Amino acid sequence: MTKPEARKRADALRRDIEGHNYRYHVLDDPVISDAQYDKLVLELRAIEEKWPDLVTPDSPTQRVGGRPREGFATVEHETPMRSLLSVYTEEEMRHFYETCAKELGRETIPLVAEPKYDGVSVEIVFDGGRLTSASTRGDGTTGEDITANIRTIPEVPLRLREGETPMPDHLVVRGEVHMEREEFAAFNRDQEEAGRKAFANPRNAAAGSLRQLDPRITAERPLRIFFWEIAPSSSWRPETQRESLEAMRSLGLKTCPESARVETADEAVAWHHNLEKRRDDLAYEIDGCVFKVDRLADHETLGVRAANPRWAVAYKFAPRRETTRIKEINAQVGRTGAVTPVAVLEPVPIGGVTVTHVSLHNQDEIDRKDIRVGDTVLVERAGDVIPHVVQVVKKKRRAGARKYHLPTKCPVCGEAVVKPEGEAITRCTNASCPAQLKEHIKHFGSKQALDIDGLGDKVVDQLVECGLVRDLADLFELQADDVAGLERMAEKSASNLIEAAEKSKGASLPRVLYGLGIRHVGRALAETLAAAFGSLDALAKADEERLVEVEDVGPEVARSVVEWFANKQNRHLVEKLKQHGIHPKMKARVSEGDSTWRAAKGPLSGKTVVVTGELESMTRDEAQEAIRLAGVKAPGSVSKNTDFVVAGSNPGATKMRAAEKHGTKTLDEEAFLKLIGRK
Repeated sequence: MTKPEARKRADALRRDIEGHNYRYHVLDDPVISDAQYDKLVLELRAIEEKWPDLVTPDSPTQRVGGRPREGFATVEHETPMRSLLSVYTEEEMRHFYETCAKELGRETIPLVAEPKYDGVSVEIVFDGGRLTSASTRGDGTTGEDITANIRTIPEVPLRLREGETPMPDHLVVRGEVHMEREEFAAFNRDQEEAGRKAFANPRNAAAGSLRQLDPRITAERPLRIFFWEIAPSSSWRPETQRESLEAMRSLGLKTCPESARVETADEAVAWHHNLEKRRDDLAYEIDGCVFKVDRLADHETLGVRAANPRWAVAYKFAPRRETTRIKEINAQVGRTGAVTPVAVLEPVPIGGVTVTHVSLHNQDEIDRKDIRVGDTVLVERAGDVIPHVVQVVKKKRRAGARKYHLPTKCPVCGEAVVKPEGEAITRCTNASCPAQLKEHIKHFGSKQALDIDGLGDKVVDQLVECGLVRDLADLFELQADDVAGLERMAEKSASNLIEAAEKSKGASLPRVLYGLGIRHVGRALAETLAAAFGSLDALAKADEERLVEVEDVGPEVARSVVEWFANKQNRHLVEKLKQHGIHPKMKARVSEGDSTWRAAKGPLSGKTVVVTGELESMTRDEAQEAIRLAGVKAPGSVSKNTDFVVAGSNPGATKMRAAEKHGTKTLDEEAFLKLIGRK
């Protein structure tokens, strides 16, 4: 065989193999035996071994390759991967339907019904029909690059199939990686026989498989995928969700056959109940149904909440329940000093997970349900995730079982515990309690706060127990030699931790505020307070009257913020953080005489601006803050409603193509800075 003949034959083999993959994985209708399929692959591999320059990136022989990686890079999603609002009752489902219909001005709205898979959500990008990248959902804005691992899944095409559906130049699709029940059981048996850890459920196994640094290990795992969305950032999308599922299937992307178009709320509820009855007959785990407004143009009209799209809902199944016995009840102390009773259970499998512990929440809850050590209890996993005690089976209570009371002294530091009037939570009064400090440090260094990589549970435990860290600011006084002396900490790990702590000093004001752990101040409220006051100093000076003027801040939150900054130890902590270079501010124009920071009014007020590429004068986070404080919307993608695109160096090709398509005005960095008053 000559080289030109080999090239022609290799191309033909790739087309044949791709066609058989489509029939096997997508249509579930193979036309050749496994042996015949293997023969084709072996022939192609022989040609590529003889002529290596004929190998193409999308060849079926190239699914697994490369050396193990040292870690995962991060990928920014072109449009956010938002989580869905969950509902649990017919009433809530009907309310969702009626709200959408009312806002769209129609009596009925078609919905597409799909199973809610119990797997791992991923995003995969195809450019020119070829798979170019894949990532996890992550925090919805950025995820981990798992391209090498996704390529090992046979149901994921390396090249899209050409057919009736037009081949998009840029296609961004989302799907759910999972394991089927029987394959998971076989995989777990193999794990145990090899002396390795067995997984609690298929979802955990799928998640662990996708996070393997060596794709060859991932390739050995029985991973599957269902695709469920064409993302808005794609260069082409059909007009409806139903057509999107059909288009993906036509392009060689596997979609779930368990989907339907329903017209009314009654049909939606009936479809949910029918699938719930059949859930155990399916080959894969599901925990509910997803309903999406079918017409994609309606998605833009309905918009999104802070975290969820308003055009979709997850209607969850009734939680699974089992009975077991409480062996003992222990009191645990959290970062806010809350003393929480936790029941130790006789292990019980519930929905594929072995439950051994369950929170009893507080003394009032224990008294209300009359929970005692030794009781037989009914336990359920709310949303098939979080276990809790539903009730005590009192007819099985042993004679002499005594009522349980939380201790009067902290089980960690021995100081007194109190239950403030009007509150359900009992708290340790010692602000220096090691248990509180450990949890506080973990929260401060979490990804949502200062994102200090390497600050894991065991490291934090040792830092506190060895006296190296007595408050949050002490993290920035650590030396590599100190950390390297801890158990299981090598010099490289110690150096990386110190470097991560140093890097975290540049965290934004919302992240620092959230990381401080002020009661009732979550991530969203930290953003609101940061925008309203602009600095820690300004927030510290605010009284309750000023705080309640801020949107979403009520009297309880205001009181909590004021009390936190009134505490001498907390004020000392803020000063120490400043001394270490942590004094974040939100930059915005302020009207004369106004002591607080407010959103500025200017030429961009009320506009929609998208930033792409790298700016020289500020980071991406700083640019987003500046835009928002100028009274501007700053979405992650370009649409027909975008007023300006700010293009720095190396702008994203997708956003620039969209700007050209919609005729959106493009600003360079200098023009942008002038408009927001920075020049």
